[in-house]
Amino acid sequence: MEIKKVSLRSMDVAEEKRERLKQLFPSVFVETVNEQGELVESVDLERLQAELGTFTEWFESRRERYGLDWPGKRDALRIIQEPSVATLKPERKESVRFDQTENLFIEGDNLEVLKLLQKSYYGKIKMIYIDPPYNTGKEFIYPDNYSESLETYLAYAGLVDDDGRMFATNTSAEGRYHTKWLNMMYPRLYLARNLLSEDGVIFISIDDHELSNLRKVCDEIFGEENLVANIIWQHSVQPKGYTNLFSVHHNYILCYKKSEQYEVQALPRTAEDNVNYSNPDNDPNGPWRSGDVRNSLYRPNLIYDITTPSGKIIKPPENGWRWSKETMAEKMASGEIVFSEDETRIIRKIYLKDQQGRAPETIWFATEVGSTRDGIAQIKELFDGKAPFDTVKPVQLIKRMFEVAGVKDGDIVLDFFAGSCSTAHAVLQHTNARFIVVQLPEPVDETNPSGKNASDFGLTTVADIGKERLRRVITDLEGERDKIKADAEEALPGFGAEAPDLDLGFKVFKLDKSCFKTWDGSDPDISEEELIQQLDLHVDHVDPHATAEDILYELLLKSGFMLTEQIEQRTMAEKTVYSVADGDLLICLEDEITEDLIQELAAAQPKQVICLDRAFAGNDQLKANAVHAFAAQGQAKDGAEQTIFKTV
Repeated sequence: MEIKKVSLRSMDVAEEKRERLKQLFPSVFVETVNEQGELVESVDLERLQAELGTFTEWFESRRERYGLDWPGKRDALRIIQEPSVATLKPERKESVRFDQTENLFIEGDNLEVLKLLQKSYYGKIKMIYIDPPYNTGKEFIYPDNYSESLETYLAYAGLVDDDGRMFATNTSAEGRYHTKWLNMMYPRLYLARNLLSEDGVIFISIDDHELSNLRKVCDEIFGEENLVANIIWQHSVQPKGYTNLFSVHHNYILCYKKSEQYEVQALPRTAEDNVNYSNPDNDPNGPWRSGDVRNSLYRPNLIYDITTPSGKIIKPPENGWRWSKETMAEKMASGEIVFSEDETRIIRKIYLKDQQGRAPETIWFATEVGSTRDGIAQIKELFDGKAPFDTVKPVQLIKRMFEVAGVKDGDIVLDFFAGSCSTAHAVLQHTNARFIVVQLPEPVDETNPSGKNASDFGLTTVADIGKERLRRVITDLEGERDKIKADAEEALPGFGAEAPDLDLGFKVFKLDKSCFKTWDGSDPDISEEELIQQLDLHVDHVDPHATAEDILYELLLKSGFMLTEQIEQRTMAEKTVYSVADGDLLICLEDEITEDLIQELAAAQPKQVICLDRAFAGNDQLKANAVHAFAAQGQAKDGAEQTIFKTV
């Protein structure tokens, strides 16, 4: 039972009347923005008049259309088109096997991160799973204010001096505004769809509060024809102690595909699935069960008598048989259709050997995929019996999604509301799939038990919890791998058993400002002379605090290469050059470019070469020579693709 505080104020008469009006006409209450730019609930007077039978001229002329609309949707669409001026900087100290792994943990605002991933990961993600904040009227810390900027995030995350700016939130005092939640979700889902491969699929956890809105948004972004299923997950098996309310035991998981190229994958069969198969007649084809021979719809052309070997007549079912006479005869000849001993009916045999799997169902029970309690138990096992996070999805649930999605070795799984990193945990146990997880460095709340537990382990943010969980999972998996190897060696001495092939590591990247100064062009009235002066100021535009590795990964990302591409450091003409993806991209960050270096770079025949503009020291002739050298090298080799030469 909820304990309510005694109000010390007199009754708000206007509020009381609004509540009474809402009971009579709930449809006339809408979310709008007032003159101060604040989101408020107000009464649509034109709609109220229509409810009362009076239709104004404005209401009659209002254009009707099907779809979901809300205040700020246009801004949400606009923000999708705004390019990010941020970057992702590597954090080797927080990573595990940085140079070997293909897994990514990205710390930052997921909207900015999704923008940054567009060029490198467009159409390359096999599966996305997200468990976004549910709109329950409680606080969620994700920006829904379009004046938020990268600087605001950096201040919030403690990456720059904090001048009082705070990341936007939906506070409990503001209540459960659908608008704020939709403004937060819409651009993220839009960008996420771009990242899915054509045979990719997305799973989204949600509860009753926003299920209908989320489905409408996904219908708009993914196309309603691409809805795969609305799955019910039994997240709880423990009954609640309230007698005047329903005891809620489920959440939903909406599943949408990118295109028709995705096919729902069958689940592995279990002993329970096969319990109805037997072989009472010693059929050489093995165990079988009987199948229906009736048609579900009335088909007059399939209504016919069947004559048994002894001459008896078997009348058709009311709607007719499932097959034509010709097909029925073929099935009888093959043994798929047989007669009962008394020849009063036919029996269809469905053989176990022909069953390749079982169709996934839209209800996922806790006994099969785990409950929230199982998720808590899994994280407790990693953290010495304490749970540093209180809404943990069980690993089995994520693995079920892998099965339905058809995730294979080498596929990439993305979760941009990573939380405690159940998704990454599941991927680490999934042989050689790869993960990208994104989490805001949201401070833990030490006023609740899970926050206190996190603090006891020295974890100050949700992102810290996720990273530490993965480190502990990796340690356990390394132990299992070593045990398997030791057991195999003991059983077969001298054979040198191979350890399971798992990618037990992850690279950590953090959202930060670009390594290059950017001019935002925010003043549309600037004169040409002032513009030239500003551009001159940005000639040496490299951030002096940026490391070579910071610059290297920003150029990788913005050149369309994955953050996990293999990078080799070479020496060419006595200069350091980074070779990416077996030489497809060559990056030189030296402060001086020479003719000899240009000739060696051209001779390597990369697809792209990037150098710092300042390395030419204003020597336009040297830059022109570089362009000519790459063009000449391409012409000298028949069929060779000309190298793209860029400076930054």
